[in-house]
Amino acid sequence: MTDRYEGKPFLRLLDSYVLDSIGALDEANRKWLTEAEPHFRATYGETGTWREIVAKRMQFPEGMEGAIQEVWAKGQDRFRAQTGEEPDPVPFAVAFVDKNFPH
Repeated sequence: MTDRYEGKPFLRLLDSYVLDSIGALDEANRKWLTEAEPHFRATYGETGTWREIVAKRMQFPEGMEGAIQEVWAKGQDRFRAQTGEEPDPVPFAVAFVDKNFPH
């Protein structure tokens, strides 16, 4: 099995952005991302928080977080209706990124 982030360090930030947008980013990753902000600023030549760096580099329009939340909410309803179970946010984030931001 290959590591999703091998050779693609920004992809981890992008997945984390989606997870954070839907309120599903775990505290350990949130802490790591915040502590690593100086590294991200130096690496990507941007200013701001890790989320702002992602938004700038991806050229996200205003309202992107709300759009992600809307897709998640609608997808949750469909998933529950089809399976009777609660959806897992991690596979959602991976699928959302893969579909909308090919890498």
